[in-house]
Amino acid sequence: MTTPILPDAEQLLAALTTQMRPHVTPQTGLIGIVTGGVWLAARLHRALALEVPYGSLDVSFYRDDFEHKGLKHKVAPSDIPFEVEGRDLILVDDVLYTGRTIRAAMNELFDYGRPASIRLATLVDRGGRELPIAPQFVGTELEVPAQYSIDLEQADRDTLRLILQTKN
Repeated sequence: MTTPILPDAEQLLAALTTQMRPHVTPQTGLIGIVTGGVWLAARLHRALALEVPYGSLDVSFYRDDFEHKGLKHKVAPSDIPFEVEGRDLILVDDVLYTGRTIRAAMNELFDYGRPASIRLATLVDRGGRELPIAPQFVGTELEVPAQYSIDLEQADRDTLRLILQTKN
């Protein structure tokens, strides 16, 4: 089997921004999922010229596999610097796979209030869903065999790239 070739993350981000632009208002709340989703939310927030500051969610304690896997990274506090109640929100994640991270993010969001709507933006949709979760905004759809993971790296504040790793 050949190793999948990943597209340029910066080009995908530009496509994602173009898709989202007609569907946001200055009061739309962007919330990035730690870590790659936060990097994307920061870039999208700036490109879309939103007035409401973007937020971040670390869903570690809301995952349904927490008891089995434990914590994968240093847990950071979630930070949503705006009122969630009644607001249109867009969750931002780097790679959508099984849907379990998004389910955890929605569970945590409702601890902050009841939003008017929640939409999902992702740089890469790699399929393989285990839950009925679908993005409304997608940079690209890419089939990648299960033995690989796709990760987003931030080389500096303004350069993102996708990397392919073999799962251990």
